[in-house]
Amino acid sequence: MGAAFFYHLTNTPLEATLPMLLRKALGVGWRVAVRGTDAARLDWLDQKLWLGPEEEFLPHGLAGGAHDAAQPVLLTTNLQFENAAHCLMSIDGAEVQPDEVTRLERVCVLFDGNDPPAVERARDQWRSLTAAGCSAQYWSEASGRWEKKADA
Repeated sequence: MGAAFFYHLTNTPLEATLPMLLRKALGVGWRVAVRGTDAARLDWLDQKLWLGPEEEFLPHGLAGGAHDAAQPVLLTTNLQFENAAHCLMSIDGAEVQPDEVTRLERVCVLFDGNDPPAVERARDQWRSLTAAGCSAQYWSEASGRWEKKADA
């Protein structure tokens, strides 16, 4: 049974935090689906990932291509995991189902702590997932480094 890790982004933007988490997931051999709510935003994120330093390149692709199943990291708005993901990273309030938390190794919910609607959406997701019996952790970077602040 997996767990949902909530990452409250206050100091570091998504385009910096996501690659760090992706490297950790790939480092343990997981395939990752990054689920968003807007195709244009995922395209922007795709560009950011391609422009990173060559020595830190993260193999990835946008869903809808001929090689989705082979992608170690797949950026998608879909609810299905075309790349047989072990880990789901939800951004921009994308949907997360309790069965995904229990079926996958890890679910990460990244949310912008400077955006009140995003914070409220993450709170709703926390309540929904923990009410369904999912294990969850809340991580904050408010102190300048990532610290676990809560378990459920």
